Amino acid sequence: MSQHEKLNYVEFPAKNIPATKQFFEKAFGWTFEDFGPDYTAFTDQGLDGGFYRADLTSTAANGAALLVLLSDNLELSQANVELAGGKITKPIFIFPGGRRFQFIEPSGNELAVWSKIST
Repeated sequence: MSQHEKLNYVEFPAKNIPATKQFFEKAFGWTFEDFGPDYTAFTDQGLDGGFYRADLTSTAANGAALLVLLSDNLELSQANVELAGGKITKPIFIFPGGRRFQFIEPSGNELAVWSKIST
């Protein structure tokens, strides 16, 4: 299947790259490859990407795209986010076709996690 002109990579700003890496490692089991002190990359997470050192943040309220992770167990995913130090900004709620929650990771970026509604 051709990947020409398909989404391939995403980059986030990160005020604190070590704290952001630690959060995603603990909450979701991600691994990283560092490219110097100002950039770290992740792969095999559905969409590859990285974090670059910046004082900016990516939040839906600021008009940024909201990246959403898929979960087989939404309650467990929310608990893992909280245990890893994430701040829940919207607890689990129902929307057409599923349920999700939104959170802020240590560098201030907002993401969400969703699951399908079981039938």
